[in-house]
Amino acid sequence: MKATSTGNKRRLKELARKHGTPLMVISRSALRGQLERFRRVLPRVEPFFAVKANAHPEILKTMVAGRAGFDVASAAEMAQVLAAGAEPGQIIFANTIKPAESIAQAARKGVTLMTFDSGYELDKIAQHAPGARVLVRIKVPNVGSIVELSLKFGVDPADATGLMIKAYKLGLKPAGVSFHVGSQCTRLENYIEALEIAAIIARDARLKQLPFEMVDIGGGFPIRHFDEEEDLFERMGPVLAKEIDRLFDRGIRIIAEPGRFLVGPAATLVMRVIGKAIRENKHWYYLDDGLYGSLSGQVFDHCKYQFKFLRGGPAQLSTLAGPTCDSFDIIARGEEIPELQMGDVVYVENVGAYSLASATTFNGMPMAKVLMTP
Repeated sequence: MKATSTGNKRRLKELARKHGTPLMVISRSALRGQLERFRRVLPRVEPFFAVKANAHPEILKTMVAGRAGFDVASAAEMAQVLAAGAEPGQIIFANTIKPAESIAQAARKGVTLMTFDSGYELDKIAQHAPGARVLVRIKVPNVGSIVELSLKFGVDPADATGLMIKAYKLGLKPAGVSFHVGSQCTRLENYIEALEIAAIIARDARLKQLPFEMVDIGGGFPIRHFDEEEDLFERMGPVLAKEIDRLFDRGIRIIAEPGRFLVGPAATLVMRVIGKAIRENKHWYYLDDGLYGSLSGQVFDHCKYQFKFLRGGPAQLSTLAGPTCDSFDIIARGEEIPELQMGDVVYVENVGAYSLASATTFNGMPMAKVLMTP
């Protein structure tokens, strides 16, 4: 990613003037570009967009137009995706713990591909969605990932085939396995080890004459948040593609659940300085968005962002804070920032994932307005 161009800075300033702040600017062309890039680097892998990353209706419509599938975690997300124009066959209900009524709703709407990681969940699915296709989620290493997802989900790989046999006996269709290496995974070995485990289970299932047909490799594909960071996806992706071809014959369908990768790079958050003070011999700048709003990913997603400014000049160590009355709402300390004035624009790129999704209106502060651009 290149540093923001002068022309783009002028554009952000004009958008802030015209639409006000806080403003989340989401690019449809960037969404399409990330989808195309994913398919180019991992040609055998079908992307099922993880709706939890950002469920804005226009994003969902863009994904539908781009022929993506969808990973939903609730009946509400399922309804959103169907309303955007997706077909039931494009959806995987990938939450391994689902309310019984949500399972029944999925079955009524024709969504019959689901994940599970316990015998109790299989019993629910068999009762409320008889004949559903199910993927057993296995526990795999999450070492080095920013968000650990193996603590709460996944069965031990040794138990996977047994659960697939139980699914078959319950009248379900054990379609394969799924896994997740952790969010923002920067360690290639996590994927390779998980793929090897999945391949062993696939061989065992087929020896037992189970209808194994699919591997869901989850999400976790990393993006860059800082200009100087390496583009890990371009380095990791080709290796993953070769491993997939080595381990799985063409008869096995490979899907994935990218969320951050598809929407993260497509959005820029534009804010303004609404307050200024000197505390602890440092400048403090108070912005009109913060940790309770679109920067909530710093809390829930453990994300770090690169803050950028339209104003130049000598930089000094300063603090950025959000607009709420809670002292928790301190965005960044020790930032190198040129001296800002009231109304100056501060912006963050690569902020499309897990930002609006977890934003609140705490203190009655408005959420960022969303502007979709071509």
